[in-house]
Amino acid sequence: MAVGAGIAGLAVSSASALAAEGGGAGLPQLDPSTFATQIFWLAVTFIVLYLLMSRVALPRVRDVLEERERRITDDLEKAQRLKEEAETVLAEYEKALADARASAQALFAEAAEKANAEAAKRQQDMSQKLAKQLEKAESRVQAAKTEALDNIRQVATDVARDAAARLIGGDVGEDDAAKAVTAAMKDAG
Repeated sequence: MAVGAGIAGLAVSSASALAAEGGGAGLPQLDPSTFATQIFWLAVTFIVLYLLMSRVALPRVRDVLEERERRITDDLEKAQRLKEEAETVLAEYEKALADARASAQALFAEAAEKANAEAAKRQQDMSQKLAKQLEKAESRVQAAKTEALDNIRQVATDVARDAAARLIGGDVGEDDAAKAVTAAMKDAG
């Protein structure tokens, strides 16, 4: 408390000293008698602040700006690298997609070719089978036709013998009746 009272006493004594001089009413910085000391302290303060700013603050600001510029440059380079990688991946994807399409088309063409070959083979097998069946059927028809013609010839021969026997009243030999039927059949076509 003694220190506080001492400071207050000093302030009161200096105020009374200023009042005694007669300059208590004006601003001290506008007093022309103190201009030289004010300019001296202004120059000292300016030089100290200039040195502090140029040696301490501005290098820090420059370092921060350089670091920021370096980070921005690195980020831009990284973005460019990532863009190039993305373009490369996209190109590889498109190539793989085109290859897959070509492969699928080749597989489809191969499957279609196999299916067509199988169908052609089945059709050929079926044609051969049908040809064999047709051949057998034709041979059966021919056999039936031959048998029918033989039966007709036999019947015609029997009918001709009976008719000749009734008409002429005598018996005609089987060979003669068969020759007459064969001749009649050749004429008929």
